[in-house]
Amino acid sequence: MSATPQHTPAPASTSNAATPQEPQQVPTTAVAGPSTAPAQPQQTRQEAEEARKDRTLAEFLLMLDDYEPLIPSEVTDYYLQRVGFECEDVRLKRLLSLAAQKFVSDIAADAYQHARIRTNATGGRARANQPMGPGSIKDKTRTTLTMDDLSAALGEYGINARKPDFYL
Repeated sequence: MSATPQHTPAPASTSNAATPQEPQQVPTTAVAGPSTAPAQPQQTRQEAEEARKDRTLAEFLLMLDDYEPLIPSEVTDYYLQRVGFECEDVRLKRLLSLAAQKFVSDIAADAYQHARIRTNATGGRARANQPMGPGSIKDKTRTTLTMDDLSAALGEYGINARKPDFYL
């Protein structure tokens, strides 16, 4: 009987003879493996995701070196100075200018949609009365933005651009 218990540890020690510390780690990993194994890959995934985001941000900032935004840098500098923002990094200023450009573009697109809705809602009956001619084709494709359209679009972003009521 004593030969059999010694025989069982002997193959374990022979298989781990090159690394004597592994038998202590293997049972610890086997016991705590299910609880710690998912945590380690999750941290690795989080670190990999953060590294990917850092690489993406770095690549984007490098792309900003060659990009010239529609809003001139002097205008951006003026308004940044006016609000007390001091930064010498041109890429950051271009990023802020790009964000302002997108904001203005989104407002213009929303105002255009409001104008199209307004034109289609009232224009169907009004167009029936207009004579058909070469000028009527342009009128169908042309949309006029009004202050009401712009105010409605700005209202979606929480900006009040309506004129105050005029009292006599």
